[in-house]
Amino acid sequence: MKRIAIICFSDAGALLAKKIQTALGAQSVTIHSTTPFAVKHCFIGHESVKTDMKDIFSENDALIFICAAGIAVRLIAPFVNDKTRDPAVLVADDVGNFVISLLSGHIGGANALAREVADIIGAQPVITTATDVAGKFSCDTWAAENNCVISSMTTAKKISAEILKEDIPIAAERPLPSELPEGLVERNTGEHGIYIGINKKEPFTNTLRLIPRVVTLGIGCRKGISKETIEKAVDAVLGEYDIDIRAINRIASIDVKKDEAGLLSYARDLQVPIVFYSAENLRAVPGEFKDSDFVKETVGVGNVCERAALYDGGRLLIKKTAVGGVTVAAALKEWRISF
Repeated sequence: MKRIAIICFSDAGALLAKKIQTALGAQSVTIHSTTPFAVKHCFIGHESVKTDMKDIFSENDALIFICAAGIAVRLIAPFVNDKTRDPAVLVADDVGNFVISLLSGHIGGANALAREVADIIGAQPVITTATDVAGKFSCDTWAAENNCVISSMTTAKKISAEILKEDIPIAAERPLPSELPEGLVERNTGEHGIYIGINKKEPFTNTLRLIPRVVTLGIGCRKGISKETIEKAVDAVLGEYDIDIRAINRIASIDVKKDEAGLLSYARDLQVPIVFYSAENLRAVPGEFKDSDFVKETVGVGNVCERAALYDGGRLLIKKTAVGGVTVAAALKEWRISF
C-alpha cells in the first residue's frame, strides 16, 4: 500500500484534501496542513509544514501539494535527490482546476497518480514528460508498473531520447505481444534496444535491460556464516546460470536461521525482504528433493534451500548447489510480458 501525504495551506485546499483522502483510502493517506480548518476536521495538523518536510518527503511514496507550484518547489528542493528514489510529487490548485505531475513522473508514478487525482476532483491532469506527450513507450514507467529493475538509468535516458526520433527494437526471453506500444518494433539487432529478461543477454550495441524481479532465492547455511561468504556463493551460482542478481525478489530460509547476522546483512545489502519458514512448513512443500540426513537431524528437514525457494510456488530454476558452507537454490515465478 502506497503512503501518500497531502499538504495544504488553505480551507479550500483542506476540502480538496479530504475529498482526495477519502477516495484514495484514509488508511494510507495523511493530511498535513497549516490551516485551523483542517485541524478542526480531524486532519493531521502541522504548525510548520516546512519544518517537517524532510520527514514527509522521505517517509512517503507520494506527495500531493494543494497550493501554488512555486511553494511546492521551494519546500521539496532541498530534499530532491535521485529519480529512482524520490517520491512522486503532484501539485493541484486550491480550486481544483489542474493537477500537475511535478516530480518522478515515470518511476515514482506521479503521472499515473496525477490522472487518478484529477479524475477524483474533476480537474485537468498536466503531464509534461516527453514520451507521454509524444505518445511513445516509456521504459521507466513500464518497469515501475511491472516490478522490473532498470539496468542503467544512463542507458534509459538514451533510449528515451532515441524513441522520440525513431522506433526502437525490443527483444525478450518471453514471447512479446503481437501489438507493441508506439515507438517499439520487435527485433534483436540494432544500435539501441530494449531487452526484457532475468539473464544478462545484451543483443544490441547499447542494450537497456529491464529485469523482472521474479526469482526467489532459497538459502541454507552453516551457523555463524559471514555475509561475504554468502555473497560469494550466490554470485557464483547465479553467474553459472547467467542470471542477473537484480532479478531476486526475496530470500527464503528456515526459521532457525532467523538470527544469522551474515544472512540478514546480505538481504539488507540486496535491499530485498527475507522470510523464514518452520521445518514443518518446509516439509509440506510438494516436490522431489535430494535430502541430507545430517541437515534433517540438525534442523528437522533434509533440504532447506529448494523447499524455501519453492514455498510460495513457481518452478525450480536452480537446484541445490553447495558453495563454501552455503547451499543455494532459486525458484522462478511465472511471468509474462504485456503492455
